[in-house]
Amino acid sequence: MQSLDQHKSSDYVKLIFIGNSGAGKTGALTPLVAAGYELRIIDLDSGLDALVNHIKEINPKLLSTIEFESFRDKMKMTASGPAVIGSPKAYVQTLNALEKWGDGSDPAKWGPKRILVIDSLTNLGRAAFQWARAANPMSKDPRPWYKTAQDLIEDLIANITSDAFETNVIVISHVEMVDSNGLTKGFVSSIGKALGPKIPRFFNTMLLSETSGSGKQVKRKIKTLPTGLIDLKNPASMKIDAEYEISDGLLQIFNILKAQK
Repeated sequence: MQSLDQHKSSDYVKLIFIGNSGAGKTGALTPLVAAGYELRIIDLDSGLDALVNHIKEINPKLLSTIEFESFRDKMKMTASGPAVIGSPKAYVQTLNALEKWGDGSDPAKWGPKRILVIDSLTNLGRAAFQWARAANPMSKDPRPWYKTAQDLIEDLIANITSDAFETNVIVISHVEMVDSNGLTKGFVSSIGKALGPKIPRFFNTMLLSETSGSGKQVKRKIKTLPTGLIDLKNPASMKIDAEYEISDGLLQIFNILKAQK
């Protein structure tokens, strides 16, 4: 038995960063790169243009410190709706990348100066669903596909947020609004409605990128405390402000969380 003064917080930041499309989630990674973190991105959204453009603005040489692997199943339209061309591969490719990166390194041993980014959990959930459907094509009931996909995603998240995964982790996802008992709440978007409320259990930090205004007057903020719609959280609420500018918010939050170690 140990007393709490012997407890050692994780040496790595593991957080989930959610927001609607266009809220600046991927671009918000820029200050981390400028501060010397090396990003390793599993790109399932084909949405890295904003990050590239932001990095070019501050120092194009920093682009070489960012590596990415893009996985996305190719789709076609059929009479019964969208279908994967060939066998679905994106989910398995993601698992393989988490086991061994393209350079042969083990992501679980990258250390404190690298950050694994999954962008996004929304499309990773879709990839898991396509894999589950292909594994059981004769089912007439889609519920087993959803259950299998949810289990796959939950196991993956449990792995990368465990103490054995010695790398900083940022999982990016969209927000899914769900009506329940007359109330509307926002949850992490992945696959199906049952998984969204479970995902935050694996993270001590859940942040929201939120926009206000429109056009050239649009403003983007990172929120860290619960709102009326979404139950955000962080483990240092006495030191982390309620909101930050998108331009450097992630770096400030990282610095505070690292100081808690």
